[in-house]
Amino acid sequence: MPRNTATPRRGSASGSAPARGYTATKDQLASRLSRIEGQVRGIQRMVDEDRYCIDILTQISAIQAALDKVALGLLDDHAHKCVIGAEDSQQADKTDELMAAVGRLMRRG
Repeated sequence: MPRNTATPRRGSASGSAPARGYTATKDQLASRLSRIEGQVRGIQRMVDEDRYCIDILTQISAIQAALDKVALGLLDDHAHKCVIGAEDSQQADKTDELMAAVGRLMRRG
């Protein structure tokens, strides 16, 4: 379903950016993403060095698990802070948005 861009989707009625649900854990999130970035670079080196395919696949699996953990943390924060904390008039829209995100995560792969 296309998004309606005529009205602000997030924040106040004026369209200002809201505080994100993950703000309190932003440093942890950045740290996890930096580790994942390092793992991806490691895989690139492994390919450059013609390393054993199974070893590379093992590292890819570890990265996917790490990304899943990041995604689940973001979903949890979003559900608790953005959906539950939404104004009553926005609860249904926020819930639909959350469920669409869950659906996208489950369809990948």
